[in-house]
Amino acid sequence: MTTSPFQAFRIHGDASGQRAGLEEMRTDELSPGEVLVKVAYSSVNYKDALAGTGKGKILRQFPLNGGIDVAGYVAASTDPAFKEGDQVLCTGCGLSETRDGGYAEYARLESKWTIPLPTGLTLRESMALGTAGFTAALALFQMVRNGQKPSMGPIVVTGATGGVGSLAIDVLTRAGFEAHAITGKVEQFDYLIGLGAKQCIARKELYWGQRPMESAHWAGAIDNVGGDTLAGLTRVIKPYGNIAICGNAAGIELATTVMPFIIRGLSVLGVASAGTARDIREQVWAHLAGEWKPAHLDAIANREVALADLPGVFDTMLAGGSLGRTIVRVG
Repeated sequence: MTTSPFQAFRIHGDASGQRAGLEEMRTDELSPGEVLVKVAYSSVNYKDALAGTGKGKILRQFPLNGGIDVAGYVAASTDPAFKEGDQVLCTGCGLSETRDGGYAEYARLESKWTIPLPTGLTLRESMALGTAGFTAALALFQMVRNGQKPSMGPIVVTGATGGVGSLAIDVLTRAGFEAHAITGKVEQFDYLIGLGAKQCIARKELYWGQRPMESAHWAGAIDNVGGDTLAGLTRVIKPYGNIAICGNAAGIELATTVMPFIIRGLSVLGVASAGTARDIREQVWAHLAGEWKPAHLDAIANREVALADLPGVFDTMLAGGSLGRTIVRVG
């Protein structure tokens, strides 16, 4: 199927450097795959900002359309599991890394990674969640699978005003956990309390202590920051708690000891959302469409932009000025 030319936010890279912007494409120029999707929505993640500005080595080949998230309607499919008009979504799975992503009016997906839109979500809601919501829910999914229970005590979320952090607060609360928030944006405490946080802590007021283990404050953590923050968390989590690692905004190094692991039974769980297996992916999306569906999506997804607006959104995000989630309206 070849459509009329359509708009795409395309990223190029060569010896002269990287550049990105709107240009026209045709569907026969898209990455191969069984399912052609007329895109309705995408979203903006930190990874998208790095890819779109060239400030991070995200793309493994050029050129590609940006956007690691996509949701829309099946326009054509060679896989009988999908028919024209079906509502579908995809997050990660090589989008804007090894294949064209969701920042275009059409995207072609591999059927093995194409997820039917779960009952309980609209296409727009699925992108209000996107990779950020999927990552937050996957973090909790892995923690629960490793024995985390609400009765063990509160879970603290770092980088709480970002997309993953905001959604983690809401998802935790929906799942019956008490959520606490750590953020550098003290002016957003009311926002976080509105999402369900029972306690908000200013990042600058934290002192983790210097001993291998300090007094335990939380039963677990979802960490979007890494670096010294993650090292500090390892010292203050209660016995048999879990820390789910989702990001590295403060650095990739981790200076800690084995003591919290062999004395308190601490578990550190890596959350690699982009390559999550299909069966787990479907389970997590089912949770997000059901009992874990955030109650405050409209407050979290507080901005909606068009493809042409993306460069400004990227700059704001990389400068630390974003709050919650930004939806990209494509269709």
